Amino acid sequence: MATTEKKTKATAEGQGGFRQAQAWLHTWCGLWFSWLLFAVFLTGTLAVFDDPITHWMTPEHHAEEEAAAALAAKGVPAADRAQRLAWGMAYMAEHHPRAQMWELWPSDANGGGELKVYWFDANNQYASAALDPSSGKPLAPAAGHAVRATLGGHHFVDFHYELHAGTVGLWIVGIAAMAMLVALVSGVITHKRIFKDFFTFRPKKGQRSWLDAHNAVAVLTLPFQFMIAYTGIVISGATFMPAGKILHYGTGNAAQAQFASELSDGVKPARTGRAMDVPALEPFAARGQALMGQAVRAVVIDHPGDAGARIGVYGWNSEDESVRRLSGTTGMAMFSAATGEVQRVRMPGAADGGTAMLAQSAMSGLHMVTYGGWGMKWLYFLCGLAGTAMMGSGAVLFIVKRRHKHLGEFGAATARVYRLVEALNVAAIAGLAVACVGYLWANRLLPVALEHRADRELHVFFALWALALLHAFMRSPARAWREQLGALAALCLLLPVLNVLTTGDHLPAQLLRGDWESAGVEFGALAFGLAALGALRHLPKRAAR
Repeated sequence: MATTEKKTKATAEGQGGFRQAQAWLHTWCGLWFSWLLFAVFLTGTLAVFDDPITHWMTPEHHAEEEAAAALAAKGVPAADRAQRLAWGMAYMAEHHPRAQMWELWPSDANGGGELKVYWFDANNQYASAALDPSSGKPLAPAAGHAVRATLGGHHFVDFHYELHAGTVGLWIVGIAAMAMLVALVSGVITHKRIFKDFFTFRPKKGQRSWLDAHNAVAVLTLPFQFMIAYTGIVISGATFMPAGKILHYGTGNAAQAQFASELSDGVKPARTGRAMDVPALEPFAARGQALMGQAVRAVVIDHPGDAGARIGVYGWNSEDESVRRLSGTTGMAMFSAATGEVQRVRMPGAADGGTAMLAQSAMSGLHMVTYGGWGMKWLYFLCGLAGTAMMGSGAVLFIVKRRHKHLGEFGAATARVYRLVEALNVAAIAGLAVACVGYLWANRLLPVALEHRADRELHVFFALWALALLHAFMRSPARAWREQLGALAALCLLLPVLNVLTTGDHLPAQLLRGDWESAGVEFGALAFGLAALGALRHLPKRAAR
């Protein structure tokens, strides 16, 4: 009997020791990465709606859309696809005859819209031009409506996965994603009553309330958090595990470009050196559409003007296809320009590179929510907000727990470390949110004709974030929270007013014309502003306690 009791006691102590170790791992792994993960999650959540944000940040396009609608209302006939492709080819032959690639987008998914052409310029940068769909002439900006240069919502996409720091940033985010998986697993092990705690919330209980909130948002979206972290790592696997790619292709830029080309389009044909005019594109477009079963999105000519030219026809994913397919790849048909021979066909939803690439494409669809339509985007947005709250509440919980109980983890320097954590919490949570909405303000306040304007908007974002960090160190934590949340509330709630003053556009007009993208951005800003006001109302009571 005594032996059994000793074994039971030893087992309990072992389990307790293991859980204690996981609690330590969860606390410190979560803390040191929580600020970066909060930034990644918040910007990733906003990136779900990067297209609507870009739409709001380019108000000059609204005038172009209204002009196109007015022409349609007057009955001005739009040219058919064959004519549009001919005009696009003529423009490229006149202005960019030596470009390595011509890419023509004859229309939108419904057969209307602008005619757009793309190419790589002398610096190997992607360049574009819009042509009038009724005449083929280049579209000049309307008087008084120069289009502002901006990264738009893609800023949040870039920051979310590589911090605007290229490969180095990608590695940093990848390491943070691994730390997130460690924190998630250790958190599940630590909280033995995690599902029971999910249904428990005790308001106005200080540390207990923060822990309840942290548990609730974590358990509610736990499958989503695991999925988003894992797929984020997998889709960048070639960067994190590059040995095979380097061994076969080498490390130079040309070698990496060859790898990317072969992965996506197969081996591109070499120039033959024999001149040959580009044939009419409409027959290729019609054959490609029939082969892949999709409306034509783009026609791409590799090595135009050479006998070795190749013509690729790419399709549009319909809304129904986007809802039911994880893989976001479209159909594609590749032809020899000289003989018209079909070289390769890819059906919608398939992937070049076999099963492995199809799996990665599906992982990309899961991570980037290219499936499920607007309903799935809203689900990702809400789950992303919950994940953001999980990171933020965890960081705040660390310091709330130690506010009245000095644990002395760092000896004589513990108080200074706690102060550092407090300041980083303010800057990482409230300060980043201020920087994000400040980025939208910069879009409206910077002169439209300013050189390097898109870069200046980014500079405003990072400058506001740096100022928030400096402010958090200069003020007491309670005052820093109050002042930065106050600034966030003011910037969010006044954003629609700023839009009226700078563009003349406003929410009622957006709703009347059915511009739900612009209206959604401004309603979102108002919602975040009200949330900041709610947090602000709670702060004086907490500070008094």
